[in-house]
Amino acid sequence: MGYLPLGIAFGAFAVTQGFPIWLTILSAAIIYAGSMEFTAVSLILGGIDLFQIALTTLFVNFRHVFYGLSFPLRKIKSGIGRLYVVHSLTDEAYALNASHLTDKRLTGPVVLSVNPLCHLYWVGGVTVGAFVGKALPFDTEFLGFALPALFVTLAIDAYRQSDYPLLGLAALICGLIGAIWCGKYMLITALSLFTVVVLLHCTWVMRRSPSGKEGA
Repeated sequence: MGYLPLGIAFGAFAVTQGFPIWLTILSAAIIYAGSMEFTAVSLILGGIDLFQIALTTLFVNFRHVFYGLSFPLRKIKSGIGRLYVVHSLTDEAYALNASHLTDKRLTGPVVLSVNPLCHLYWVGGVTVGAFVGKALPFDTEFLGFALPALFVTLAIDAYRQSDYPLLGLAALICGLIGAIWCGKYMLITALSLFTVVVLLHCTWVMRRSPSGKEGA
């Protein structure tokens, strides 16, 4: 349900920046990519060509490539269902499913029900926000920080609950390396570096545990 306030923030932001209500709602349903939707507003209104928008989308959402490595897509038997889940995969939908991979109750219908609910909450929030934003007498550009604020909160919670807090520090260092030296390729660089760190960490943990189960 956290998508509701986020959706409202995006809906109000997009409309006050110049998006018509119908396009705001349509982008929520079709783009459905959180941070990229906020970015898409400025790109589209700035007259950026479709190729550059597509390339930017690839960079911003490149993390989904890593999500796909452990997302339980195989549990869904329907081809259409699989295509929809791929389209509607978000950070939160991934976290909800991937955190219960060993739970036998995580069946195909359960996996398939998470994404539409998240999608519905987002589109519903954006719809409300679009109509509210149309009536607001002031600029809502500041609402563009709503999504980064969510990620910061999730990162802090993940750090507090982690059994390996040094991984959080490693993630921060990887992010700083990407931001300082890699410019527009920051996200891909940071995620790639952190993936290597996590793989090395998992190898180290498994070597320490004869059963290979420690820290799994």
